[in-house]
Amino acid sequence: MTRVLDLWNTTTKLPQGQRLFSVLFAQKAPYFATIRPRFTEVGPNRAELVIRKRRRVHNHIGTVHAIALCNGLEAAMGALAEATIPPGKRWIPKGMEVAYTAKADSDVTCIAETDPAQWTSGDPDLPVRVRGVRRDGTVVIEGTIRLWLSDKPTAPTPG
Repeated sequence: MTRVLDLWNTTTKLPQGQRLFSVLFAQKAPYFATIRPRFTEVGPNRAELVIRKRRRVHNHIGTVHAIALCNGLEAAMGALAEATIPPGKRWIPKGMEVAYTAKADSDVTCIAETDPAQWTSGDPDLPVRVRGVRRDGTVVIEGTIRLWLSDKPTAPTPG
C-alpha cells in the first residue's frame, strides 16, 4: 500500500479525518492549498475532492475560476496516481487537456479516474480521466491529464 493510501486510511478513521488528510496532502504540493481541497475519496483508480465556491477562487463573474478547477483536477489526479502506482514505478504529469462545459456557480466536485489495466499495460503514456461536477450534477469541466510512467531508478550498490 502506498504512503498516500496509508495516510488516507489512517486519517479518515479520526474525527475530521478528511480535513486532516486534505491539509496534509496540500503540504506535499503547497500550490494545492490555494483551493483548500476537501478530499472525499482516495483509492486505487479513483480520487475525489470538493472545491468550495468562495471568493478566494472566484473569477470576474463570480464563478469558480477555470484555473482553480484545473488545480482541483490535478490534485485529485495526484492522489489517485499516488494511491494506484505499482511498486517500482514513478509518474509525472506531461499534459492536461480540458473543456469548460458550464459555469461553475456552486461547489465543484473534482473526480479523477483510471482503469486498473492502464497501470500494468506497459504503455508509459497513461491518460487519467478528469471532470468537475456542480452540486446539481452538471459537468462544468472535463478532460484528460496525461501521465508519463517510468521505472524508479535503482540505487547503486556500494562496492
